Amino acid sequence: MKSEKSETPYPIIQSSASFPHIEENILKKWEKELTFEKSISNRDDANEFVFYDGPPFANGLPHYGHLLTGFVKDIIPRFQTMQGKKVERRFGWDCHGLPAEMESEKELGISGRKQITDYGVKNFNDHCKESVMKFTKVWEGTVERQARWVDFENDYKTMDIDYMESVIWAFKQLWDKNLIYEKDRVMPYSWKAETPLSNFETRLDDAYRERKDAAVTVKFEITSSKIIDNKSKWYLLAWTTTPWTLPSNLACAVGKDIQYTLLSNGKENYILASNILKKYENELSEFSIIKEIMGKELVDSTYKPLFPYFENRKNAFRVLSADFVNTDEGTGIVHMAPGFGEDDQNVCEKNNIELVCPVDEQGNFTKEVSDYEGMNVFDSNEKIIDKIKNKKQLLKKEIYTHNYPHCWRTDQPLIYKSVNSWYVNVSSFKNRMVELNEEINWIPNHIKNGSFGKWLEGARDWSISRNRFWGCPIPVWKSDNPNYPRIDVYGSLDEIEKDFGVRPDNLHRPNIDKITRANPDDPSGKSKMIRVPEVFDCWFESGSMPFAQVHYPFENKQWFDSHFPADFIVEYIGQTRGWFYTMMVLSTAIFDKPPFKNCICHGIVLDTNGLKLSKKLRNYPEPDIIWNKFGADSLRWFFCSSNILKGGNLQIDMDGGGISDAQRLIITPLWNAFYFFCLYANAENIKAKENYKSDNSLDKYALLKTRELIENLQNNLDNYDIAGACQLVPNFIDSINNWYIRRSRPRFWKHADDNDSKNAYDTLFTVLLNATKALAPLLPFVSEEIFTKLTNLESVHLEDWPNVNNFPKDRDFLEKMDITREISSAGLGIRKSNNIRVRQPLGEITIAGENIEWIKEYENYILDEINAKKIILDKDTGSLFNLKVKINLRKMGPKLGKKINDYIIAAKNDNWIINKDKTLSILDMTLDVDEYILEKESKFGTDNREINNGNIIVSLNLNINKDLEIEGIARDILRAIQNTRKEKNFDVSDKIICKISGNNQIKEAIQIHENYIKDNSLSDKLIFEEVESNEKILISNNLHIRLDINTIP
Repeated sequence: MKSEKSETPYPIIQSSASFPHIEENILKKWEKELTFEKSISNRDDANEFVFYDGPPFANGLPHYGHLLTGFVKDIIPRFQTMQGKKVERRFGWDCHGLPAEMESEKELGISGRKQITDYGVKNFNDHCKESVMKFTKVWEGTVERQARWVDFENDYKTMDIDYMESVIWAFKQLWDKNLIYEKDRVMPYSWKAETPLSNFETRLDDAYRERKDAAVTVKFEITSSKIIDNKSKWYLLAWTTTPWTLPSNLACAVGKDIQYTLLSNGKENYILASNILKKYENELSEFSIIKEIMGKELVDSTYKPLFPYFENRKNAFRVLSADFVNTDEGTGIVHMAPGFGEDDQNVCEKNNIELVCPVDEQGNFTKEVSDYEGMNVFDSNEKIIDKIKNKKQLLKKEIYTHNYPHCWRTDQPLIYKSVNSWYVNVSSFKNRMVELNEEINWIPNHIKNGSFGKWLEGARDWSISRNRFWGCPIPVWKSDNPNYPRIDVYGSLDEIEKDFGVRPDNLHRPNIDKITRANPDDPSGKSKMIRVPEVFDCWFESGSMPFAQVHYPFENKQWFDSHFPADFIVEYIGQTRGWFYTMMVLSTAIFDKPPFKNCICHGIVLDTNGLKLSKKLRNYPEPDIIWNKFGADSLRWFFCSSNILKGGNLQIDMDGGGISDAQRLIITPLWNAFYFFCLYANAENIKAKENYKSDNSLDKYALLKTRELIENLQNNLDNYDIAGACQLVPNFIDSINNWYIRRSRPRFWKHADDNDSKNAYDTLFTVLLNATKALAPLLPFVSEEIFTKLTNLESVHLEDWPNVNNFPKDRDFLEKMDITREISSAGLGIRKSNNIRVRQPLGEITIAGENIEWIKEYENYILDEINAKKIILDKDTGSLFNLKVKINLRKMGPKLGKKINDYIIAAKNDNWIINKDKTLSILDMTLDVDEYILEKESKFGTDNREINNGNIIVSLNLNINKDLEIEGIARDILRAIQNTRKEKNFDVSDKIICKISGNNQIKEAIQIHENYIKDNSLSDKLIFEEVESNEKILISNNLHIRLDINTIP
């Protein structure tokens, strides 16, 4: 065995690399050499590519969803940098809102508005400010470990005063455009968090949970109606799943075009929709139909209040017409409590019924509903039902299972209640949002007119205020005396300073609340301008990110105006109703532009049971385990090569099976090619150079495949199709590792002064050099390691994208060699399915198809790869098959009856003829084309495969004569010698003396193929004699040999 050279052209590479260890070293190198910073500063004069980094909640830990998004956020900027663009990447933190407040409440051991107020708003917000950033170091470590380049030092935080000033500026812009209004409206309300939510927040992931509620059908006693007499009692039957709203009932609604039935049992009389009578067949079994009417005839009927709390309410307790009424569920008559239903509120307002909302911020009844004062509405359901039952006005109670909205932060069921809030009048410009959406390139494309487009079409006014503490303040000051009304709205610190004479250095509560002044419209000078207590919905703040992160318009105005919209953005698909949506609202309203040009929406990472990853379930491997076991490149490939980047979901198992496959199928083969090059180049002391001109066909093919890879990767990444880009790589790796290197292996054994050998080294070097550049965004670590070790250059990530014009261009040759590989692959597939080892030669391969004469030029590749002796070309693909007929039993069974077996036997015995019109004559019948099935069957002793979309048939003759068998044994012997060389760690250039013992077949194989074995094993002598060894080596077909090999000194 040769001693290791003291100096080699390339580093000594280990065949089995520890990729996690390599990655850790590269991270240290990048940090020391400021590689990320250089990748930006080197492009200072270049055109900018603008990427928006969506801010995560800073008080939560990163999970696989963040890692997936982070990989995409890294891939596109790396690619665009290599395209010559300057790509700044600022990390951002979402600091305000419920997530921060709920965590602080938990840490402080307090809950609810009163306890926060008692604790002190300043103290509480100071704690929020400190708590919200507690996981920043964890985030930085995770982001760095995944090889995501991003600027943490120049980050933005939504709690910074510059950011907040831009947020209030945005509000003022909307105010000036008459797009802001304040109103009491029914909204989703979190009684646990004591704040309203936006309608889109109820559409976020996990917002809906299955819940069982009591559903009741109650009887409202009619007091006057034009369709009934007053001699007997008549009742309207109404159904509800929220019994707690019944004490606040002020009206009932019917559909004017719905048919209703009047029923009676002689004692009581009911009215309900005609088409749902079956749902109540048990309860109405003793009732008879009196007549049927249309809903419009019920309108303006009056009824007796079910509860007395609001019995004197003006214009109430009437039957109204409403378009939203249907008979999908319930009775076709809807009880309306306008304080707790948006549709109810709208209809009642139109009919001059003033709403009531006797439920406080904690979801408890107020004193207006005296019997249930202080009780949570959900806890009151059963008591209210009992009360109605005791009054004999309950017809039916049932358990109703439905999906019900829950608070996305507290996990408690929401209620809908009337709340005073500030709104953006989104409905007034939603059509413009739909128009601007057409300018956005969505990946996947169906998002444009699907989930996002439809959401825009149905956009509703957005509640942007929250009754909370930790957030950007609503910049509205009102007079505290209604006799002297005045509203002032401020959009900058300068404006506040001008009116109040003080410049805020902190816009948070309670600091901003302390800023007051005398009301200029009050001549008495007694009333004051007081800021409204609400803060912004944190989604308004994140939607302001494009301009607020650069403190627009107070700074960077020219830069923003020339770089908006952004070029690219990515988040998971749920953000079509979150961040993407809020940016679209503000961008349209303020700038009349879409906020971004290209957007990737990825799916969700799930466990193997299809469940979302959860700390509670512990159904995922911790990222640290993945980093240490497989490395970040493997995880990046696992994610980014999957359908999850096309909007689908992806399952991850506890053992990281898919991640292991990514390493095994992509990263390790790439490393193996690099290892092979370094091993042989060092052995031959060759320093390779870039060479795009070799006339060797294999070299030319390798270069063409590399060009194809670079071109197709660029095309896919230009179109933000990362998964499509990844799907190109396996074919490239297969063409280089399993075709080019394997077919060229003997050329690497020649001496360095052989020009063909030098071309082989140069070509493989050129392929690896350019491939690592093109793969750098997708595999940043392993590409860096290979590139820097090959070139001694600083970093592949400081390089430009490979120039394909350096490469040869020959589409015809490339396609033919690809088909040659496909033919070879088909032949090997036939071998595998017939359990014939590749080392066993076969007699012939037949290739059939039209216009395949060109294959003659490539037959040596095919014969060598498949290990066959000759090729036969045939224009007639049918010559390779026997045609077999089967009777279509489903079609013909009833027609043939008892004779069916006769026809089956005739078909098996080929007793049939296919006619010119493609009918089939069999026995005494003629079958139409849909009455029989024509199948192809390989001829005896052969097996076939179709390739090239069925245009070419590959057929192998599977018969093995004695000469072929002996040659196969010789190849098995050679394989055993080569394996033993590896086991003994012989150098690839070491020559050996080989002694072999075995039976007569072994001896015959050695005698006939001695030179072949010697030449390919670097054996100087091949001696057949008894070998003193206890180790028998199984080579094939139950044949064993004993080996003794030694190097020649």
